Amino acid sequence: MPGDAVAGRPQPRGLFLLASAVLAADQITKHLVAATLEPGQAIPVLPGWFQIRLIVNRGGLFGVLRDLPDPWRALLFSGIPLLASLGLVVFLLRTSPAQSLLRGGLALILGGAIGNLTDRLRLGHVVDFVDVFFRDHHWPAFNLADSAICVGVGLILWDAFRTGPSASAVPAAATEAADPSRADGQRA
Repeated sequence: MPGDAVAGRPQPRGLFLLASAVLAADQITKHLVAATLEPGQAIPVLPGWFQIRLIVNRGGLFGVLRDLPDPWRALLFSGIPLLASLGLVVFLLRTSPAQSLLRGGLALILGGAIGNLTDRLRLGHVVDFVDVFFRDHHWPAFNLADSAICVGVGLILWDAFRTGPSASAVPAAATEAADPSRADGQRA
């Protein structure tokens, strides 16, 4: 992103703005749904395919481990996302501005992770409301934060397949400059 580099170090302000926008949009949509609907109540959007339904998710992804006792559930579903979010910030700060897909994906994941973490810390559960289905077959309900995380993972995978494994490896010239004994071009 233009203007992100200061003294040769990437300053991903735009990416933190993207993560903040995801967080804000996620919290606003969850608030609107929770203020409008009772748990389990639905508003049809595309009859037979899609509805807005308020779901209280006390578990993880797709409701996994929702029956775990409270102290362990809170620690697992709050502690791990908090550590992961801190790791994402560190990774984001260490990426090059040239890695725009990777950086964008990390920002989306960060915003989504903080959105769901905010729910857990504030409410003790995550608010899900996007209900996609066909007849009696429902995809597990999700929210904007989950969508941002999935799109972020998709961008990171796209970047990985687009650039290939050699793009993330240290260039040979940098290796030779760091280790003068390899100046003859030999590889380990």
